[in-house]
Amino acid sequence: MSFPLDPALTSPFELGPANAHTAVLLLHGFTGSPWEVRPLAQSLADRGFYVSVPRLPGHGTVPEDMLWVTWREWLAHAEASFEALSRFPRVCVAGLSMGGLLGLLLAERHQARVSKLVLMAPVMRVQQRAGQLLERLGARALRGFGASWLKKTTTDLEDEQARARAPVLPQYPLGRLLDLFELQKLARRAAPRVTAPTLIAAARHDHVVAFDSLEALHAQLPTSRLLVLQRGFHILPHDVDRARLIAEVAEFIDTA
Repeated sequence: MSFPLDPALTSPFELGPANAHTAVLLLHGFTGSPWEVRPLAQSLADRGFYVSVPRLPGHGTVPEDMLWVTWREWLAHAEASFEALSRFPRVCVAGLSMGGLLGLLLAERHQARVSKLVLMAPVMRVQQRAGQLLERLGARALRGFGASWLKKTTTDLEDEQARARAPVLPQYPLGRLLDLFELQKLARRAAPRVTAPTLIAAARHDHVVAFDSLEALHAQLPTSRLLVLQRGFHILPHDVDRARLIAEVAEFIDTA
């Protein structure tokens, strides 16, 4: 067994006034944790929004916990977290990376209830060629290797101080990439049916997400706006252009 990540950094949390008019469900990314979106959550709460940041099953603890979950558990947890906000008059959904895929699915399933949708570096297609090849090959390429471990030593941040502080899951099962790819397929099919006003935020130099896939997503969503950040990499809420990102997201959510 591995040593667990610091729960002070990776645990789920809620911020903001319980009687707020607007609630925001904020979802982290693949192999990540609520730490990834905390600066945005804190800023939104300071502005009077209620913010719920769940931790997706298998994430933010020890690598072994990733062995026992699939995309179904991640989506079910996102759904349950969304339903828990039903008491609020207005609910917005925001997601980073894989959290953006889950956000698209929630917005498609609950069109009348998702007021605004924020997609931060949604991983519609991975940039790395090895990942693209694995997606094309599918399950047959992993036969017998699904429980093999992929090492992870850092996270995609230009800000060196933030990168040094980041809690990083040191490894994860290769098979979980198939779950990520399945969510990508579902999100691509769902995107044309999303009606909520949408803000797509992308960093030009993101090393994880293929930038042209975000341009294609923007073209699919007639109610969307594409915010392109010229600085920073993948974990936008912690990176060097975080002030602009947070201000743009807050203004977008606050506008009726």
